[in-house]
Amino acid sequence: QLQLVESGGGLVQPGGSLRLSCAASGFTLDAYSIAWFRQAPGKEREGVSCIIRSGDSTWYADSVKGRFTISRDNARSTVYLQMNSLKPEDTAVYYCAAVHQPMCVIPYDFMGQGTEVTVSS
Repeated sequence: QLQLVESGGGLVQPGGSLRLSCAASGFTLDAYSIAWFRQAPGKEREGVSCIIRSGDSTWYADSVKGRFTISRDNARSTVYLQMNSLKPEDTAVYYCAAVHQPMCVIPYDFMGQGTEVTVSS
């Protein structure tokens, strides 16, 4: 069964940091490009970041550029999203998604169940 499981969410104060993990099971992670999405209450899902399957190129939404860093460890079948300088507007459920392509393209093949991030004092 192809599965992605997110973890690492929680409550953090503004200015704090969290590292999200996206663990893959049932498939070879290095064959997939991986993206992070988020959905805030009452808002549409938006793309946050993506890393191509080779790991040589990444993309970030303007709203997180310079604060978030995506990385992958294919040996551990895990993709990470390091989030620094968090703001209340980063509050959302964060999802990772996989596409069996060399680049970050839609539509994605499958997505995890999400991990909740709350940024609040």
